[in-house]
Amino acid sequence: MKRDPVIILAEDDDGHAGLIYKTLKRAGVKNYILHFEDGEKTLNYLFRRGDYFHREEDVSHILLLDIRMPVIDGKEVIRQVKQEKELQHIPIIVLSTTDDPWEKENCYSLGCSAYIVKPIQYKEFIKVISQLGHYLMEDVIPRLDSENQ
Repeated sequence: MKRDPVIILAEDDDGHAGLIYKTLKRAGVKNYILHFEDGEKTLNYLFRRGDYFHREEDVSHILLLDIRMPVIDGKEVIRQVKQEKELQHIPIIVLSTTDDPWEKENCYSLGCSAYIVKPIQYKEFIKVISQLGHYLMEDVIPRLDSENQ
């Protein structure tokens, strides 16, 4: 039996990661959320390298991805995931503080599913992440669950 989709949160800012986690849970997201602080650890998990060699199979993933991360940046993560046949179906939702139109277009051209700007103001940040949680619950997770059937 296949498990519910695992949400991978690739975010180097612990404060942002904590707020995202708490807000998604408050929005009703019950899926397991796995947090990585950089792109290299995220890719190691997805590609089953190093400590993640025995990562469980037959589990769908959703990747919530910050672009500006240490070691390997988010754009390179998108590039590598979308080039791998086994992983290219994973929805990638970029969460970034930059609203530069070129940056957004670049991420979409690499294969991200959505690009969400993280507002600087706390209340707006919570509102945007709450909306993301509802989007995941109403659109993304049910679609991935039906693929697992």
